[in-house]
Amino acid sequence: MKKRILKIVLAALMAGFIMLALTGSVHTQAVAASPLASSAAEQPAASVNIDNFTFGPNQLNITAGTTVRWTNKDDIPHNVVAEDKSFKSKVLDTDDAFTYTFTQPGTYKYFCGLHPKMTGTVVVK
Repeated sequence: MKKRILKIVLAALMAGFIMLALTGSVHTQAVAASPLASSAAEQPAASVNIDNFTFGPNQLNITAGTTVRWTNKDDIPHNVVAEDKSFKSKVLDTDDAFTYTFTQPGTYKYFCGLHPKMTGTVVVK
């Protein structure tokens, strides 16, 4: 009986390795089948470009659950800091990005910690 169970377990492992070889990742398939992963993937996304010492758009209107991506398109470093300290990025070099998901409605003012005159606002409904 133990040998039969061992054979079944080995066969299952081999099938898993074959699946991994064919798909490149078993983890990717498991995540794709997860209801939580699919709901997260369906969340809308919004973008803010950092360029010429400005955040564009300067005000972004989104719904709760939206992920915002700030991308530094400037040729000098910048970062993104919320006035209420709810989020803060590392220093972003050219083409680096920072993302944050807004889960609660409200008005979120932010600025560049390196250049405080650079400001922006995210309004979450």
